[in-house]
Amino acid sequence: MGLLVHVLSIFTGFWAPLIIYLIKRDSKFISFHALQSLLWHVLYMVGAMVFVFALIFIFFATFMTHVVAQHGAGPPPLTLFMVFPFFWLGMILLWAVNLLLGIVFAMKASAGEWAMYPLVGKWALRTVSS
Repeated sequence: MGLLVHVLSIFTGFWAPLIIYLIKRDSKFISFHALQSLLWHVLYMVGAMVFVFALIFIFFATFMTHVVAQHGAGPPPLTLFMVFPFFWLGMILLWAVNLLLGIVFAMKASAGEWAMYPLVGKWALRTVSS
């Protein structure tokens, strides 16, 4: 079940860890893996949203600066087109980290290890232990 938490979280985000955490509260091992996967995906979603909103802000700030400075005349600034590759690169990197963590921790959970995710593992262990 620990393996299942991490594998399903790759495809379902925080839904599978949330459901498994609520169902398997009697097992500390499964609760630990489900809770840390759940916390990781909440952190992942918040990070992705901050990244997206920052790029949207840069896009509109550049666009408005161009419109105000040149009254809409002339070609659009190059910065408008430079935002999109960074957006896709950032989202692909976030997805790759999420995929890698899901695979690595699925293997560790199937081996019976109490391996901890970066940033959220200790908090999940403290929560499950208390």
